[in-house]
Amino acid sequence: MRVTQLRLYPVKSLGGMDIESARVEPWGIEGDRRWGLVDPSGEKVTAREEHALLRLRAEQVDDETIRIHDGGESILVDIPLGLPPIPVSHSRQGFAPPADLDVSEWISDRVGRPLRLVWQEEPRMRRMSGAHGGLEGDTLSLADAGPLLMTSQTSLARLQEWVDERAAEEGESAPTEPLSMIRFRPNVVIDGGAAFAEDGWPTVRIGDVDFRTAEVCDRCVMTTIDPETQASGKEPVRTLARHRAWEGKTWFGTRLVPLADGELHVGDEVVPGA
Repeated sequence: MRVTQLRLYPVKSLGGMDIESARVEPWGIEGDRRWGLVDPSGEKVTAREEHALLRLRAEQVDDETIRIHDGGESILVDIPLGLPPIPVSHSRQGFAPPADLDVSEWISDRVGRPLRLVWQEEPRMRRMSGAHGGLEGDTLSLADAGPLLMTSQTSLARLQEWVDERAAEEGESAPTEPLSMIRFRPNVVIDGGAAFAEDGWPTVRIGDVDFRTAEVCDRCVMTTIDPETQASGKEPVRTLARHRAWEGKTWFGTRLVPLADGELHVGDEVVPGA
């Protein structure tokens, strides 16, 4: 088994970028989901309720700068310096310093509602929840529940077969486009092995970095939003509910916790732990 894709999402809920290598830190891939969006009251805003966020794409420029794109337009964003933090509702976060006002206005104009872009200054302060497999000392970026998300192309291929089978059973036209892995917003995509075998791996070594599996990832409405058009549909949640449902949720991919720092590369070998 090998790594076939690495993805970085500098801003939570915005589109991300493919990368060839990644530095792994205790709270995830370096630069991943260290920025997030809130409304004027500090309530977090994600693409679950604001699909237009997926139209914007963020890329890492250097250690202190990202660039946010909207089609052919873009804006540079620097890490806030000296700005007082504002209250935010990200769980176990509390406060975060905001980006410059002109950046937030640029994003607000494109999304159509007032938003503030905020920066997670110190990820060591955000404890990973035990309800999601966190242990003492595990910390987190602004990601929902785990430092990294790993998905499998083999598992996606099986899910696509189920989607096509269901469409045939119900007399529907098969989807014109196969499900994109980007719908699941993974950090690490692997290929090889049996479909959904990753569910049962207690640990996994990717390249030279060891990880613990915190949990299988429950999937939400965001996976039903086409990342290119922002149109909503029923898949893949409808089909996952038939084949991959338990505890009242649907599941795809695994959340990983790094057991050490290191680097990942496209092409790295993937070795499940016993």
